[in-house]
Amino acid sequence: MEIEMSACRCGLIGQGIGASLSPALHEAEGRHHHLGLTYTLFDAESPSDLERHLDEAERAGFAGLNITHPFKQQVIKHLDELSPNARDIGAVNTVVFSGGRRHGHNTDAYGFAESFRTQLPGAATGHVVQLGAGGAGAACGHALRGLGVERLTIVDPDRSRGGKLAGRLGAGHRETADPALLKDADGLVNASPIGMRHHPGIPLPAASLHRGLWVADIVYMPVETELLRAARAAGLRAVGGAAMCAYQAAAAFELFTGRTPDIARMLLHLSHLLERGHVDRDHHS
Repeated sequence: MEIEMSACRCGLIGQGIGASLSPALHEAEGRHHHLGLTYTLFDAESPSDLERHLDEAERAGFAGLNITHPFKQQVIKHLDELSPNARDIGAVNTVVFSGGRRHGHNTDAYGFAESFRTQLPGAATGHVVQLGAGGAGAACGHALRGLGVERLTIVDPDRSRGGKLAGRLGAGHRETADPALLKDADGLVNASPIGMRHHPGIPLPAASLHRGLWVADIVYMPVETELLRAARAAGLRAVGGAAMCAYQAAAAFELFTGRTPDIARMLLHLSHLLERGHVDRDHHS
């Protein structure tokens, strides 16, 4: 007997997102829950495009939208209310349309925290240096504080943005990635776009990656960034952004559908997608 599929429409707004794996990830999980889930990409070039796509999706009856670079902070002014987590972080990556209102959430912090706990168990958290203070950086910074990081240093060339995030987190702020910063650091988090295909390179000299340092790069496409290659060549514990991507997607899926996803299944599916020729494309969620 054929099981009737319930319809659910959701999607993603961002820039340069044509290679995103989010449609395949969400739609496959939807099928396991007998949902006719469709996931649409809205590639936006400007803040006016962001507003237009939000309006279009809401009018079309979408359950919600994911928001990615560079709109995670800009989207807030277009929303009716924020979850406590999103308000604290100051960034939104998931918008749910319900009851004629737009509800903003942040699943990035959860995604990073779960990735850290599962992939870097026992990692020292005395002093962590984080590169990037944008929407993803704000989420990672809050997650790091929740993970027990005692001293956090934020590096971002935008003095205003970096300073504001550091102030909210009780962290230090630097405008440049001075290699000397890492001398007494236990860990390094790259929450900047550096390492993506359109932002190639390594955010600081490979020689500054000292023995005993752990490295987490939230970029997941390509799977092996230059920073990760350098860290592993130096014998360091190093993790990429795939697990964070899957965990944040799972949390967003539950917000969109009200169904509890199988995170192990989503992690496995994402690894298969990355292996099947997607590894040279880039997306930063």
